[in-house]
Amino acid sequence: MAAQTLQQPSFLLANLKADTTTKPLLQRCQDLVKIIDEYPAKELHLIFPWLVESVFGSLDGIIAGWNLRFLHSRSNEYNIVMDFLHPSGPMMKLVYKLQAEEYKYEIPVNYLPGPVKACIQEGVLPDCPLFHNKLQFPLSGLLTLNIALNPFEYFMYSFAYCLITPKNYPQGHHGSSTDSAYFVLVDTYLKYFLPSEGNVPLSPFSDSRGSVTAPSPRASTVSFAGYGVHSPSLLKHHIFHQPSVNAEPSAQEIWRSETLLQMFVEVWLHHYSLEMYQKLQSPQVKLALLQYRLSMSSMPCQPYAPPGSGTLHTYQEPFSPTEEHVLVVRLLVKHLHAFSNSLKPEQLSSSPSAHSHTHTSPLEEFKRVVVQRFVQQKLYLFLQHCFGHWPLDASFRAVLETWLSYIQPWRYTGEKPNPQPDQNRTVPDKWETFVQENLLMYTKLFQVFLNRAVRTDLVNAKNALMVFRVAKVFAQPNLAEMVQKGEQLFLEPEHVLHHRQPRGYLTPSQGGSYLSSRQRVVTDMVFKVKSHVYALEGQDCQYKQMFGTEIRGAVMKLIQIIAQARQTAKRISDQSGEVAANNSFLSWFGFGSPDLNNTFHGAEPEESGECLKKTHEFLDRALENLCQIFKLNQGQLNQLISNLGSSEDDGNSKQLPDCIQGENGLVLTDLGRRQIINGLRRFDIQYQGDPDLQPIRSYENALLVRLLYRISSLVNERFAGHMNTLCSRPDFLGRLGRHYLTDPGVSTQLRPSPRTRLRTESSREPRLSLRVLASYRTILLLLLFYVFGAFLSLGPFSSTMLLLAGGFLYGLFMMLFGDKLKTH
Repeated sequence: MAAQTLQQPSFLLANLKADTTTKPLLQRCQDLVKIIDEYPAKELHLIFPWLVESVFGSLDGIIAGWNLRFLHSRSNEYNIVMDFLHPSGPMMKLVYKLQAEEYKYEIPVNYLPGPVKACIQEGVLPDCPLFHNKLQFPLSGLLTLNIALNPFEYFMYSFAYCLITPKNYPQGHHGSSTDSAYFVLVDTYLKYFLPSEGNVPLSPFSDSRGSVTAPSPRASTVSFAGYGVHSPSLLKHHIFHQPSVNAEPSAQEIWRSETLLQMFVEVWLHHYSLEMYQKLQSPQVKLALLQYRLSMSSMPCQPYAPPGSGTLHTYQEPFSPTEEHVLVVRLLVKHLHAFSNSLKPEQLSSSPSAHSHTHTSPLEEFKRVVVQRFVQQKLYLFLQHCFGHWPLDASFRAVLETWLSYIQPWRYTGEKPNPQPDQNRTVPDKWETFVQENLLMYTKLFQVFLNRAVRTDLVNAKNALMVFRVAKVFAQPNLAEMVQKGEQLFLEPEHVLHHRQPRGYLTPSQGGSYLSSRQRVVTDMVFKVKSHVYALEGQDCQYKQMFGTEIRGAVMKLIQIIAQARQTAKRISDQSGEVAANNSFLSWFGFGSPDLNNTFHGAEPEESGECLKKTHEFLDRALENLCQIFKLNQGQLNQLISNLGSSEDDGNSKQLPDCIQGENGLVLTDLGRRQIINGLRRFDIQYQGDPDLQPIRSYENALLVRLLYRISSLVNERFAGHMNTLCSRPDFLGRLGRHYLTDPGVSTQLRPSPRTRLRTESSREPRLSLRVLASYRTILLLLLFYVFGAFLSLGPFSSTMLLLAGGFLYGLFMMLFGDKLKTH
């Protein structure tokens, strides 16, 4: 196919589409390699969008592509895909080949991140320079706006969007795996374009024009109307897209690194929920924004945007990240920390004001600002949304570890691990600036985690582990002191700032003073901390101190719940031991109860044995770490736990949870919910339906259960009238019939609710039930009885008659003396 160089591009594309259904992946990739090598960029330009879509899938999710998220190393096609999509492989060669010709490819605005789409539709320039000067107005009107991207941007956007696109994958495939082709490719691209050692590799491909260079900025094609437009001076801080002609080779290649990172951050993190949209679009926020714009318009030469204005652009669609999404974000966070920490010590210690582009490579400058400028703001909102909306189950561990990875950059320095244990490892003083400039990542998210922890079942070992992990991280020596000092800097009176910095706060996403040498250098830590908090929470934020009275009270509440969970775990362990002792071989003969309703409510299958021991260990160590973080008095803590132990005894565990009387019955209080979550109290819930329709138990024969139910149903339908007449008689036969054909304990077991009253009334009608004969225990007892009768020279008929006579006498005895026995 590749030899037909004179073939028209339309026929080339048609042949490639036909090959997708007739040729295996290996042969198709081999054909694509030849086509990329032999065809000119003019002809490859037409097949590029189709090829990207066939690999990564369509943006609307209809076309699944190569299913990179579900392609694992055990698959035969894994190595083929990895070689083809490698940063120095054939696909990237095609990208660079088209990049040299400055081709453009359009993406509908509807597929951009929600906040960016809202910005453009409102006529406001997005805060991310990646989307500047790229808007295309079609002839059909504003309803089909497009963004024109160069080949490298188009490729990376499609690759990043593949993670969040809902697709209908083949049945039996499961995501959230760290060995999938997509996860490995993300790691490969990050290591290639954001290297911790050395420079970004130069483009290994070239054409007749020479090496591929960075795209040159072009004039704006759209004039945004209305207020809220960023100043043109802010657009110039995107310096990595404008390398000089005489710059070193790394300066001509650094634009790929920045483009890749911005694509990942914008697509994966730049999302807000409907609740966030409603919160940020409240009348108070709009009024504050309007007042700020009026004040800014009255001042000459004021280039600054309002604090946190980037968070005002939201969208009205729900956002629910998956566990796989969060795992990829964690991979990004870990790599960015390693990339940033690889900055040379002399460059790290140099002052930004003395910094010069002629003495510092662009890659080193990029490492200096990458976390604060590109990631901090959007990651904070992303984590805050996940903390508030993620289900209260063990899958939250992925979100938790992403947060803990971000707030511990010292773990990714590339240095040899300290021989000291983790709990004795001191956080170096050089990280104090990072802690203070990311104060909300520590304090606000810790407070949100407390709110989750008190509503979580801590008897579950996985949930107890998460509480222990957070307490262990914050208990690292020096960390609590750094956070507390950052809070003190933020709470410094406002009048101090007026002598140091008279006007506005700049956010990292708006350029600020982190990168541009034209901006004023900010060296005062008070200003940095306040700028960070105001940029993420707004000027009118109500900051709660992590070490203040309110949060300290919440920690004490968590300690109470931890103590309750320890007691519950102990009670489950003890009761599990008793149940195991009762479920011996003798219980099979009738000395133990096989009824599942008698088991302990609240115990999960994994919460036994070793898991309960781990729960005890995690909760004990979490208590120790919390006391260390908040400097709690050990005596008061012991008194609190002892008081809790005396009040929550076994008698209380049998009472109903704390409730209040509502219009439709009992309503659980917050205390009642915590009591149920931690297994301290429970409702007495029992089966109230037809006893013959209960689920088949493990000690029953399924075939016999179904057969005997059909026989019973036929008898009950045929003789229903006779049984009702018999049981309604007041004489001796009526009492005997009621004993055998009705369950006298149904009406006294529970007070039925209105919804189940009709169903229970119908189940109390006289009926024959033969399900007891399907029990393996009953079958064994009958078999032993007939064997014993055979030893006594009794035939099957005689044994059957003797068995029926014994059953009749037992029923007669219970009918005459049953009531007296119950009273005693």
